[in-house]
Amino acid sequence: RSSPTSRGRRSSAVPSFSRPARRTRAPTAEDLVPGDVVLLRPQDVVPADCRLLECEGLEVDESSLTGESLAVRKDPAPVVAAHLGDRRSMVYEGTTVSAGQAVAVVVATGSGTEVGRSLATARQAAPETGVEARLAALTRASLPIALASAGAVAAAGLLHGRPLAANLSSAVNLAVASVPEGLPFLVNAAQLAAARRLAEVGALVRNPRTIEALGRADVLCFDKTGTLTEGRLTLAGVSDGGDGVEPAARLDPVRQEVLAAALRATPAARQSEPMAHQTDRAVTDGARAAKVGVRQGAPRWQRGDTLPFEPSRAYHATSGRTSGGGLLSVKGAPENVLDRCARQREGARRTPLDSAGRAALAARAEELAGAGRRVLAVAERRMADGEELTDEAVRDLVFLGFLTLADPVRKGAAPATARLRAAGVHTVMLTGDHPATADAIAAEVTAEVSDVAEPKVITGGELDELDDEALDALLPEVDVIARCGPHHKVRIVQAYQRTGRTVAMTGDGANDAPAIRLADIGIALGRRGTPAATAAADLVVGDDRLETIVSALMEGRAMWASVRAALGILIGGNLGEVAFSVLVSGLTGRTPLGARQIMLVNLLTDLAPSLAIAVREPTGQTARRLLKEGPSRSLGSALTGEMLLRGAVTATGAGLAFGAARLTGRHRRAGTVALAAVVGTQLAQTLATGGLDRNVLAASLGSAVVLAAVIQTPGVSQFFGCTPLGPVAWSIALGAIATATLAGTAIGPLVRRRLEAAAEAAPDAGAEDPSSGAGTAEGPADAVSTGPSEGA
Repeated sequence: RSSPTSRGRRSSAVPSFSRPARRTRAPTAEDLVPGDVVLLRPQDVVPADCRLLECEGLEVDESSLTGESLAVRKDPAPVVAAHLGDRRSMVYEGTTVSAGQAVAVVVATGSGTEVGRSLATARQAAPETGVEARLAALTRASLPIALASAGAVAAAGLLHGRPLAANLSSAVNLAVASVPEGLPFLVNAAQLAAARRLAEVGALVRNPRTIEALGRADVLCFDKTGTLTEGRLTLAGVSDGGDGVEPAARLDPVRQEVLAAALRATPAARQSEPMAHQTDRAVTDGARAAKVGVRQGAPRWQRGDTLPFEPSRAYHATSGRTSGGGLLSVKGAPENVLDRCARQREGARRTPLDSAGRAALAARAEELAGAGRRVLAVAERRMADGEELTDEAVRDLVFLGFLTLADPVRKGAAPATARLRAAGVHTVMLTGDHPATADAIAAEVTAEVSDVAEPKVITGGELDELDDEALDALLPEVDVIARCGPHHKVRIVQAYQRTGRTVAMTGDGANDAPAIRLADIGIALGRRGTPAATAAADLVVGDDRLETIVSALMEGRAMWASVRAALGILIGGNLGEVAFSVLVSGLTGRTPLGARQIMLVNLLTDLAPSLAIAVREPTGQTARRLLKEGPSRSLGSALTGEMLLRGAVTATGAGLAFGAARLTGRHRRAGTVALAAVVGTQLAQTLATGGLDRNVLAASLGSAVVLAAVIQTPGVSQFFGCTPLGPVAWSIALGAIATATLAGTAIGPLVRRRLEAAAEAAPDAGAEDPSSGAGTAEGPADAVSTGPSEGA
């Protein structure tokens, strides 16, 4: 909420901390215009971009705009800065007042604000990507085959003296059979099935193209706050001023007393309202977790007066009473607290602290801050009876130690990053934080990545000095980009796309929305995400975990594997039908299968069985194998091999059945046996691919039952140009199916190994390009047996 003053009395109605406002009112944010003056208090959401006029102890949470996880201190003093996080005299729409209060004048509203400009960029058209291009290529490749097969059948009929009309009819039927008309439906069904599985693990797909694009992703840009880290400040460790820093969970008695003194110098927590400062919340929560209370080291301590934190003094002081007398406890910025310290505690002694000692402690504080942490100094002293707590009284303190506060890295961030690198995905952290903080987080996150010895960090300012060509050459080597604003993120995404990479962009703030929208796969974090980020995203991750993003990537790769298997069955079966028909036509002048029989084959083999293969879960495959999948690998030579193998098996089964049946019967009976063999061979291969998946079993067995019913039912059999078969004919068909399937099963692994070896020898595009700096394709070998959750 905010309380703008009346527009009609701006000059005389400015709320001031030195004099009361004459008049205030609380309109909606939509009513604000540039020039209005607003009053901001703790927990208020800033309603517009404003220039500060006055403020007291103002701290603003700008994480939704800049990615900076810590609250930013503000000051009305004019400042010129390129990065939003450095503009201390400005507050921006959508950010939250963490502490203090301020009077500010509105300078921009609506589309003129930083958030508004981000939304305008986010509404730009996203680059068109999709599996349609590859489907179109497959369809174009099938057209010459269709025309060639039709011409071959027509020519064979003419050579054998058949009428031209009959030849043309057979040729047209065969041409129609060789065109895979079910391709778009097949792929769309696979994407929808993958989207349903992702929804079960908390990832909501807003655009079906996201699934296939995930399988092509080879660059992932993500924000630090809320993605790699938990997005909250916590107590990381406690130091007594020496070299050792103990984690908050394992404190010795000396460091427990340091934490207890800091807790005494912290405002009392109230259940009715949250604590204003993140640092105070972190100290209170850390002390509670470490089981440290305010009376540890200060028996029977009772709170007295306080000096609240203000940027001008940069500390919080509390006076209290103990069984031994008055006690003054102070915590705050090291540079301010150390100047007020006269002694230092070393064990049970209190030693004098001179200028050299203060300089050494200041250097120690800077060393701790260099690891990306916020550092607080803690000090105390005894107070005389009746001594009042004033700023002048905070002197002659005894230095006790330091507290380090940090936004902790998520436990699964490092393993998830390692898995992404193993999948051939180059990960880049984009953050508004200081380079030292970003470097420390990146080092922790990439600790399990073998090919990253030391993260390479650059800043947004350095990017501004590079032209597009230099930026394109630099980005493959970069792991972290600090001080990164919205326009930097957009430029980075566009640079990767210029070099042919498929980019996934993850974020939760309004500053991430433009890049999320322009990326090939835009991913928003649902729990912390702003409306701008969510509206721009293709995929919304409900639990904000990087592991779920890895699961989505695995599902995208698995979809390509499922599509390859389904297309192999669909197109390979068609190729087998064409090869069989052309061969028999060349020998006899007649096609073995009529138009209605070809339609029946397509209905029984192309619809339900191939669809069941496309939508099945990626069971029985290892994570390492799935990570190698992708459009170029899955729909390249691997698909060609699958199609040729399945086509050869189908043609072999049909040819054996037709030849044996023709030797023992008439052409019509031989054609019916061939029909049974064509369908049966394809269904057997479907069962071999689908395993025990219940949908595959139901589709395959159901199609087999329908085929048997059509052939054996009088009237229906004659309608499809068939004749009911006896035991001998069925034995011929089943024998041909078994022989062809076993032969295909025997030579299949050899063909696949040769294709995989050829794919490994030749650099693949996108995710499989080993020269991309994105790591190798060697990933964890744990089995993926229950869908995307196993991939995490």
